[in-house]
Amino acid sequence: MDLKINGERVKVPDAWKDGRLLWFLREYLGLVGSKFGCGVGACGACTVHVDGVAQPSCSLPITEGLEAVEITTIEGLAKNGGELHPVQQAWIDASVPQCGYCQAGQIMSAVALLAVKETPTDAEIDRAMSGNLCRCGTYNRIRRAIHTVAEEGGKNPVVPS
Repeated sequence: MDLKINGERVKVPDAWKDGRLLWFLREYLGLVGSKFGCGVGACGACTVHVDGVAQPSCSLPITEGLEAVEITTIEGLAKNGGELHPVQQAWIDASVPQCGYCQAGQIMSAVALLAVKETPTDAEIDRAMSGNLCRCGTYNRIRRAIHTVAEEGGKNPVVPS
């Protein structure tokens, strides 16, 4: 069995096949951007894209249909040798993170939103981001960063080329 992660095929060893995607990413592949938060898919800290849709990786069994999809992690957003995705840059410019723990998941959800809605309203942003919790309460800065990307025409492919 193999998975397509950040544009590359990765073989899943037998010992990992019964596990959850989050732990495979973090412990086997060393892609530690997706964080463990709640373990039940409620906080969004572990959000990745599965065929462009934001999904909590802590609740995704590796064996349930992941072979036929493209998985993108926060590490897969930067392209061309590290050029940040516009949403990542907007996060920095708007000083969104405080503790930073939830930010990878927040960014992944924002990128997925902007891939389907070029100029989201506050209500659409709130709805799309509702699966991501931020203990520091930076929701206003998150919304501002998303609006900034939308205003700058930041609709970008979810999966880097």
